[in-house]
Amino acid sequence: MLSIGQTQIKLLEKLCNAMAVSGDEGEVRRIVLEEVKPYADEVKVDALGSVLVRKRGTGKKPLRVLLDAHMDEVGFMIVRDDGDGFYQFETVGGIDARHLVGKQVIVGKDHAIGVIGAKPIHLTSAEERKHTINVDSMRIDLGPEGKAKIGDRATFATKFKRVGPSIMSKSIDDRIGVAILIELLKHAPKNIELCLSFSVQEEIGLRGAQVAGYYFEPDLAIAVDSTPARDLPDYEGRENYTYNTKLGLGPAIYTAHAPIISDTRLVKFLEEVAIKNKIQHQFRQPGGGGTNAGTIQQARTGVPVVSVSVPHRYTHSPISVSRVDDWKNTLNLLHTALKSMTPDLIKR
Repeated sequence: MLSIGQTQIKLLEKLCNAMAVSGDEGEVRRIVLEEVKPYADEVKVDALGSVLVRKRGTGKKPLRVLLDAHMDEVGFMIVRDDGDGFYQFETVGGIDARHLVGKQVIVGKDHAIGVIGAKPIHLTSAEERKHTINVDSMRIDLGPEGKAKIGDRATFATKFKRVGPSIMSKSIDDRIGVAILIELLKHAPKNIELCLSFSVQEEIGLRGAQVAGYYFEPDLAIAVDSTPARDLPDYEGRENYTYNTKLGLGPAIYTAHAPIISDTRLVKFLEEVAIKNKIQHQFRQPGGGGTNAGTIQQARTGVPVVSVSVPHRYTHSPISVSRVDDWKNTLNLLHTALKSMTPDLIKR
């Protein structure tokens, strides 16, 4: 079984602290390229900016397996300079405006420090306080000497932390998937042709993975992502029937989600591997959300797909929380599954 040690923790910290808002994933791409080149047989950066990696297997015609993890994160784009260091912005990807006021952000390639500002409570009316502040009413404040350009990306300034059994950071979605793919490449099994897509622009429409699916033309594919956990106390006693994944219960195997129904052969295979090898796992409630599996499935003549995700709390917010053990169990489920794959898997 593979383990998560200081090397893996440091890599995830480096990935999470980088800024790679959709459409400008260069910082994470550079880290990925540095990590994968010593282990890959082929490395390509495609026209959209995704990193496509191939590790050839042995045998006459090994199963071609694609694993995808997206490099991009939600964030902001500067759209107007209001002068005196104030900048209007728009959100990139799904962000709840209630998370924003007073949060520290980094802006542009120099990671200029700013804060998202809005009218303070002292200056608001009782009627205004009944409603969520609109993003149009907020500004990123870089101070009078701060400089940004139209089109610059920004994201939360939260730094990665290891706290006991947990990791806390921005952009765990999906830098944890990126870290898993890098580790799998370093321990690539010989029985398959391992194809890896470190894709761009997932948060704004699953775009990069679609190109990767066409490029590799895989026999099957697994989207490796991070999924919201719904395990906070519910004091109203309501039944948890959506996003039922929880921290501490291992990787979440998807039976279905918004864009697709997972291939039943792959779902059953992953379950069998987990049970046989005593790897803790859970099943994500069908419905809601989506992963890059939704677009890979439709590449060329069609691809059998399934999604496997590490659960985390506080999705698309300034800081998310995951468990190291869930990360480790996800890594080991995938690694053990890859070692066990044969062409019969998609024939049965």
